[in-house]
Amino acid sequence: MARLTRALSLAAVAALALTACSSTASDGAATGEGGVELLTPGTLTVCTNPPYEPFEYEENGAIVGLDIAIVQEVADDLGVELKTIVTPFEGIQSGADLDAGNCDLVASGITITDVREEKMDFSDPYFDADQGLLVPAGSGLNSVESLDGKTVGVQAATTGEEWATEQGLKTVQFEDLGLQVEALRGGTVDAIINDIAVLGPFVDDSLEVGATFPTGEQYGFGVKTGNTALLDAVNATLERIKSDGTYDDIYTTYIGTAPSN
Repeated sequence: MARLTRALSLAAVAALALTACSSTASDGAATGEGGVELLTPGTLTVCTNPPYEPFEYEENGAIVGLDIAIVQEVADDLGVELKTIVTPFEGIQSGADLDAGNCDLVASGITITDVREEKMDFSDPYFDADQGLLVPAGSGLNSVESLDGKTVGVQAATTGEEWATEQGLKTVQFEDLGLQVEALRGGTVDAIINDIAVLGPFVDDSLEVGATFPTGEQYGFGVKTGNTALLDAVNATLERIKSDGTYDDIYTTYIGTAPSN
């Protein structure tokens, strides 16, 4: 749900991630594998906000998706179990969940921004994304100009909401993507704006993607400010899965095509 371009780390940090022992994770956190401090011994606890398919969504009673598959790799590298906690996106993107000790890591299609970097430490970026417009099929809504006088649904606390506001659009705020789409299908709003990658699953005979708005955003995983041991571990996993082909497999599984680079 937003991101600024950041260069991927090329350094081999796996060894550092396994030996690092300094961290300013929440008071009372238990030291886990490799000196990484975890809130619960033997468990990597992750806050996420489904439905946000294909990044996090419920399937057969479990939370799955591209984000979840990647953080599972982090947990595997640490030798611990993965636990997901569903929380509102506002607490995730603001760093409040991390500061309150609700989770070790936040993973929810979070765009890296300067404002958010003041509230948490981000991993290297792992996904490029732009904003998209979902509209009723045949509506002719295919540009910012075509939305003049229309009501646009946005997800609260996202870069999509920020972008729509900057364009001067008339917006209505919803807590999550599912409620946005429900409002569009019900005619409460004329269109919705969110990250283009999450709109595809809703395209059918009645809904279509009217436009893509390039914004140069990138997603990152967040940890509590100063938790360098966990951050290094996350970045080490990202480097590994990109070098050994695991990332390509995860990307293809959930996006439907291989990554472009």
